[in-house]
Amino acid sequence: MSTSKQRRQAAQRHLQRQLERRAELVRKRRRNMGILVTALAAVVVIGAALLITGAFSGKDTSAAADPTTSSAGSSASAAAAPVTNADGTVSCSYVPDTSGNKALKDVGTPPNPKSTPAKGTGTLRMSTNQGDLTLTLDRAKAPCAAGSFAYLASKKFFDNSVCHREVNQKTFGVLQCGDPTGTGSGGPTYKYAEEVTPATKYPRGTIAMANSGQPGSTGSQFFLCFTDTQLSPDYTAVGTVDAAGLAVLDKIAKVGNNGSFEPSPGGGAPKVPVKISSISVVS
Repeated sequence: MSTSKQRRQAAQRHLQRQLERRAELVRKRRRNMGILVTALAAVVVIGAALLITGAFSGKDTSAAADPTTSSAGSSASAAAAPVTNADGTVSCSYVPDTSGNKALKDVGTPPNPKSTPAKGTGTLRMSTNQGDLTLTLDRAKAPCAAGSFAYLASKKFFDNSVCHREVNQKTFGVLQCGDPTGTGSGGPTYKYAEEVTPATKYPRGTIAMANSGQPGSTGSQFFLCFTDTQLSPDYTAVGTVDAAGLAVLDKIAKVGNNGSFEPSPGGGAPKVPVKISSISVVS
């Protein structure tokens, strides 16, 4: 027969085992929760990237199925990455888009691409029926994209076009423009390489160039971020929108979109139509 002391010792050992099992369960739950949070974060980033490239469509992302494509086609010759010259300028490669896409608009190619300025900034005025936006292009960060954007504006490439897509999510808020056809499949008859680094990000106010998800497929389509947008660093961040322009974007975003690109690649046409009357070069 056990004594009271033995019974107390047995009870203490039982309690100790219970506490150890509970502590182990807590450690496992925390470890599993950490793995789950990491996995969910990866899914969010990958999902946003797939949304912006249209990869969820299950269709040919080189055509109208991809509303973020910048030239909507593929070319036999790939655009070379920009090369810095001895004088500080950059050699850009604007290659013909040979996809046969009928939605492309031919206005030629930027002049003197082998000596593209890579210092300072350029300013564009984007006039729309919802208000004006001042776009500042960063020639140092993205000289080829800045040169192409300003060239297309000088050729009235964007005039009288519509912004065809708006996405209104907490970590993915953009207005997409730059296709003269307003379908999401148009662009210029050339394309060029992306100018990105692993550190490229898309905070609120960023102007970034869309592409088809393939290397060297940047064209004319661009998206304006009105939220801190979570995307993989695959899209050239070419500049920023001013405070007045952000107020215009906020007004458009508040009304939302018609969901015409749902469930993939995401978003839809803005519920309040956004028409670009002109994008003009200020400096």
